[in-house]
Amino acid sequence: MNLSQRDAPTLYLIRHGETDWNAKRRLQGRRDIPLNDTGRAQAATSGLCLRWLLTRPETLDFVASPLLRTRETMRIVRQQLGLEADDYRSDERLLEIDFGEWDGYSWTEIAAREPERFAARQADPLSFVPHGGENYRMVFERVASFLESLERDTVVVAHAGVLRSFMALRANTDPAVVPTIEVPQDQVLMIRDGAFAWLRASAALDGRN
Repeated sequence: MNLSQRDAPTLYLIRHGETDWNAKRRLQGRRDIPLNDTGRAQAATSGLCLRWLLTRPETLDFVASPLLRTRETMRIVRQQLGLEADDYRSDERLLEIDFGEWDGYSWTEIAAREPERFAARQADPLSFVPHGGENYRMVFERVASFLESLERDTVVVAHAGVLRSFMALRANTDPAVVPTIEVPQDQVLMIRDGAFAWLRASAALDGRN
């Protein structure tokens, strides 16, 4: 573990709740898709988890990706913490990985439409760039820039590709496996001192829910 990891702020990372496109296994990328009812419930569960973890949530920085599904999730999380729903900032460096012309399709559809390019992506998911899109190495660069800007413990609401990038950059995760990591939508990923844990609270444990 290097010095920067020991001195780095603690991160509380949340993936946005489910959308209808998530339920249909469609790539969303930069498409602005709202939460569905399941997603709103997942956001509330993540907020409850933070309420158990944080004794003074008002002292943390709160940052979300600018897309609708992340902003809606952040508002619900902050309401669960008893904080003003809209008192947070957004940062474009937290946008989801851009799938370019593949946005809106499932992996099954992409494999049928472009078998050679799909096979190329499967062979090297870290470096492959869809037409008009990004690869994970590009996402690593903007997430690294975001991390360097942090000055205190921070709650982040972002996307699966972005949370995977945090794991590569701050949690000693092999970048080669990053694209394959499953990222739940009802848990908090806590990263501190170069280590990480996935945390989930049950609403049944809290009489206020």
